[in-house]
Amino acid sequence: MPSQRKKYEYLEHTADIKFIAYGKALEEVFENAALAMFNVMIDTEKVSGETEREIFLKSPDLESLLVDWLSELLYLFEVDEIVFRKFRVEEIREEKGEYSITARALGEKFYPESHPFETEIKAVTYNQLEIRKVADGWKAQVVVDI
Repeated sequence: MPSQRKKYEYLEHTADIKFIAYGKALEEVFENAALAMFNVMIDTEKVSGETEREIFLKSPDLESLLVDWLSELLYLFEVDEIVFRKFRVEEIREEKGEYSITARALGEKFYPESHPFETEIKAVTYNQLEIRKVADGWKAQVVVDI
């Protein structure tokens, strides 16, 4: 096995894009899922990190939290026109039957001439959504509607 762990991988899917994100901790899985989603749309290596957005969300369960997290990032891209390259999930907590995420997303204003757009994502779906603990950490499967 290569010395560097893979962060995510894309899977075959007929009309949408499906990927699995990996992480040693739940926070890392959420970071890598966001990275996988943005790399569907643009090459995140070509994005600087001068703009930062703080994100705090609450959801009734982990699956909803993941969908809400990715949907919020998609919303910030569509409305504020920010492309992100790095995600720092500071904490995912469970409290009184609810889950919350505290995170930061780093990126820059979207300029079509410097960020060639590859694929438009319409929505993050619950279709085939799965988050589970595995032997060496966590993994999450996500399908996005394109």
